[in-house]
Amino acid sequence: MFPDNHFSRIVDAGLLLLGRLSAWLWLGVLAVVVANVVARFFLRGGSIWLVELSWHLFGAAMLLSLSYAVVTDSHVRVDLFHERFQLKTKAAIELVGFVLLLLPALYILIAELIPYAHRSFIYNERSQAPSGLPYRWILKSLVPIAFALLALAVVSRLSKCTTTLFNIPRQLPPREPPPTP
Repeated sequence: MFPDNHFSRIVDAGLLLLGRLSAWLWLGVLAVVVANVVARFFLRGGSIWLVELSWHLFGAAMLLSLSYAVVTDSHVRVDLFHERFQLKTKAAIELVGFVLLLLPALYILIAELIPYAHRSFIYNERSQAPSGLPYRWILKSLVPIAFALLALAVVSRLSKCTTTLFNIPRQLPPREPPPTP
């Protein structure tokens, strides 16, 4: 939608790769849920750590998909007028919304979540269930990392907005589709 610039191409390529790699976590979620269902209903025994593992994998997959959604512009919009606006109007609205609302919120979240994850690491936090998962700090550390990646995706999107409005940074030519064999 918005034109690329050098910065956005590099950042978007990295976040797209991370998003595609993290999509494989959904297969892990599926495998763990199926294993837990088989264990509970066919083998008559469930496992707390399987349930917790499915929650952790689900959370990781969701968190890592946030920046991918911004880069691919596939996030949910609740806007009746957005599609009717001209490209520069869309860019101006996104620029104001990101700078005044989203980036400050992300900054506060990241600043508060880093100590939260650090405390979990220091205390080597684990599940409260006796047979639950150890190392809860891994998932808690992923939360500020995911929001930092989201902030990076937003900054990339902001650079596309400024390219659209002011041609700063300079617009790159559109990518050509790969040749068909």
